[in-house]
Amino acid sequence: MSTEASRTGPAGRAPGALLLCRAEPDSVAPAAGLLRERMLLTRAGEDWSVLVPEGRPWLHGGEPVDRVLTGWATALAVGASRPVLALWWDADRAGYTLAAGFRRPVGYVWLANGTPAGEDEAMRTFAARLGLDPVLDMESLDQLMKPASATDARARLRALLAVLTRAGVTLPTGLTPGEPADRLREAARAQPDTRPVEWPGPHDVVRTEIDAVPHPHPHP
Repeated sequence: MSTEASRTGPAGRAPGALLLCRAEPDSVAPAAGLLRERMLLTRAGEDWSVLVPEGRPWLHGGEPVDRVLTGWATALAVGASRPVLALWWDADRAGYTLAAGFRRPVGYVWLANGTPAGEDEAMRTFAARLGLDPVLDMESLDQLMKPASATDARARLRALLAVLTRAGVTLPTGLTPGEPADRLREAARAQPDTRPVEWPGPHDVVRTEIDAVPHPHPHP
């Protein structure tokens, strides 16, 4: 089996990703441009946006999708000053990474057959950082940390998104974890407010980086 085939797995099991940011698209766009990756940006519920990447680093560059997404989420969380949730999947696993400011990202992983392979504490930290209900929402998240023979890894991500609807996340129709990149981008283009992420010029890069740095309030 070729290196490419072993990485992506059988047809329909190619790696992919979505980036959710807890901010309006207008606030996300400048920071997303700094990633210099072809992406589509659209609304994903009240006060949420979603970025749909083309995926060249893992589809054509041989880079692990989870590693790329962790880097992007961390950079975007700092640049946009808002929490960023990266959802990713490949032939062997699926999972998420949550980045918030300068704090260490947290994540969770499921094997392809849905077997939990993460730490319970990471899931609890995830819930706390997003302000989820410590009782109702954690009960649902607890189920994602238990074995379930009829549930695969990508179904786990969809169940995670179902919990996040209570935090305002509403992904547009067709933006479903596990779908191929071309279908995800097609679904994003069907949304009336979708825009391509534009790469900033040198002046805009400096301005965005300055804005991302916290400034102390002047003393009276």
